[in-house]
Amino acid sequence: MISRDVPRSVHARAPGKINVYLEVGALQDDGYHDVAIAYQAVSLYEDVRVSEAEFFTVDLGGSVEFGRVPTDDSNIAIRAAKLLAERTGYRRGARIEIEKHVPVTGGMGGGSADAAATLLACDALWGTELPRDEMLDLARQLGADVPFAITGGTAIGTGRGDELSPALAQGTFQWVLAIADFGLSTPAVYGELDRHRARHAGEVAPASPAPTVGTDVLQALRAGDARMLAAAMHNDLQAPALHLEPSLAKVIETGERNGALAGIVSGSGPTVAFLAADLDSALELQIALSAAQLNVVRATGPVHGARILPD
Repeated sequence: MISRDVPRSVHARAPGKINVYLEVGALQDDGYHDVAIAYQAVSLYEDVRVSEAEFFTVDLGGSVEFGRVPTDDSNIAIRAAKLLAERTGYRRGARIEIEKHVPVTGGMGGGSADAAATLLACDALWGTELPRDEMLDLARQLGADVPFAITGGTAIGTGRGDELSPALAQGTFQWVLAIADFGLSTPAVYGELDRHRARHAGEVAPASPAPTVGTDVLQALRAGDARMLAAAMHNDLQAPALHLEPSLAKVIETGERNGALAGIVSGSGPTVAFLAADLDSALELQIALSAAQLNVVRATGPVHGARILPD
């Protein structure tokens, strides 16, 4: 039921994410892969403001380069708003204003955060009061990372990455993120992974039909132990991302040489996430990487998922 007493504009925020562990299963007949992911939401956010309008439009701003983000109906925020309108019977549009701070095509789920925040903001603006399980169902239709952008925190994703189970994580992890001035296409990185596996079929173990997150990752998260987590982090997409963009290997080397416990390509890249031992170490690493002419930001995790904010 749609309430008549609704606000005229709503501000929502959703976080980016780091995949601290990513195992990719074998290529399936439908062209997709099952995955096992340990997600952690981090303190880089997408801010979305939605107001009443006759049609669906999106405007972009923020601290990151967003020239590659479409502003037509293919934009994931517009798709999210239209999907919610279709589900709830809402018959008008929305003006969507996005302030982006998560790197675009950087492997950190910025578009997914846009979609998650838009779903929450439109639901509040329109007074549609969609139940949470239905909201998560819409999120899954928009993309594998969108449900996690809603839930936030730390979670294990299986299937396509959208079947979520909360993971207990103690304390706060300190991250320094090296942001590239280029993007990497997720389909291209997965395609390179498939080619890599085919080229080296006799040298590497076959992909698991049922990927899982290692117990050492879960134990490190549960203990809140950065050193344990650094030793357990893994990303099957890192090798193909480095093959497509060899410069990322030097970025990882530079971070680890300057005190990072470990560096990992986040998702399909090209953002590289460095885990630091503590806040002081993170600050020192940020200074060192900036001096090396890298574009870096500092973030902490885990943080809350998408939520409505007061204006």
